[in-house]
Amino acid sequence: MCIIPAAVNDFVLPRTNFYKTLTPTTQKESVRTSNYISRMPQQASFDVTTGVDLQEVDNAVNQAQKEIAQRYDFKGTVATIELNRTEGKIALTAENDYKMEALWDVLQTKLIKRSVPVKNLDPGEIRPASGDTVKRDIALKMALDGDTAKKVAAAIKEAKLKKVQAAIQGDQVRVTSPSRDDLQEAMALLRKQDFGVELKFGNYR
Repeated sequence: MCIIPAAVNDFVLPRTNFYKTLTPTTQKESVRTSNYISRMPQQASFDVTTGVDLQEVDNAVNQAQKEIAQRYDFKGTVATIELNRTEGKIALTAENDYKMEALWDVLQTKLIKRSVPVKNLDPGEIRPASGDTVKRDIALKMALDGDTAKKVAAAIKEAKLKKVQAAIQGDQVRVTSPSRDDLQEAMALLRKQDFGVELKFGNYR
């Protein structure tokens, strides 16, 4: 006798609405949780960083080079300014300490005119170099170091601003709050303090 298999559809379970299978109590708890999540305040934030515009630094270096090439007191002397973008530093070379100070003054003036923050310039010691010359490296502070980041976060904490939190994330500090007005107050607070570098505020959202 030939047995005819049952149709595939005979084994398909009927579709059910998951929400309808919940008990009344479970449904209420689900709705309550959904409403709670929707009422949670959205966190606004901004990041505190530092740095310099390398293009503006490059423009300042070019302008300084043109000036020393035209100045009578630098004619016939060794006087160079070189920007190393990769290492974030400016290398100065001059004949002696006196010429080095004059060279640094020219460069510093050009940097200020290009709105490069002086706080982010870290001049090293003048040291002897080959060929009876002296050298000096000017480091560019491109990011918050660990100590500075801790000071920024501590300043926010000590201010005891309502619901404002600060967290160190690598070389930046993220400040969060459900209130944008409180974040503006935090910015104003940080601007008034001196952290050894010019602070930048970005990623405001």
